[in-house]
Amino acid sequence: MRIGVIALTLLALGPVKAAAEWQIKPFLGVTFRGNTTFVDVEDGVGNPNISFGVSTLLVGEIFGLEADFGQAPGFFQAGEGRLVKQSNVTTLSGSFVVALPRRLAEYGLRPYFVGGAGMMRVRSDHQLGVLQVASTLPALHIGGGVTGFLTDRFGLNWDVRRFHSTGGTAGGRGVSFGREQLSFWRAQMALAIRY
Repeated sequence: MRIGVIALTLLALGPVKAAAEWQIKPFLGVTFRGNTTFVDVEDGVGNPNISFGVSTLLVGEIFGLEADFGQAPGFFQAGEGRLVKQSNVTTLSGSFVVALPRRLAEYGLRPYFVGGAGMMRVRSDHQLGVLQVASTLPALHIGGGVTGFLTDRFGLNWDVRRFHSTGGTAGGRGVSFGREQLSFWRAQMALAIRY
């Protein structure tokens, strides 16, 4: 089954290689609707939080591959951050992209679906030096978005994804109620640069 999926992917990407394009997308976004088993003393995980990062995409007529890096500083902090001194969540992932065929999108908006796997680095430092969180977890994400180019090289991109950690352990490097888990949504807007 796995070999069949790999072969189908290579066949799908192979014939359109000449028409493939690279895109780089620096983004600014917001995380929201977070949920975790880590100790969240300020109840900040569920609050909207600023995020930023960059993704690189190689896309053909329909299929593509993407690498995505995101950072969400202050993820476990709410308001003034009186109990949590510093916190962040960093994501690094690779994705498979399925987009509306280029010939159908022409010069308009091109929607796509994206799904992939990677890692999630979770950190939270408390003022009193207790209940520290420092864990790296495997993670999955799924979502979709749309890209539209204003010129041959520059455009805008809007994207929404759900990130979910997998395989967390009990008794890792973070203080957690049960297995270490973290999930959240990320909505973003990016400058799309085609080269």
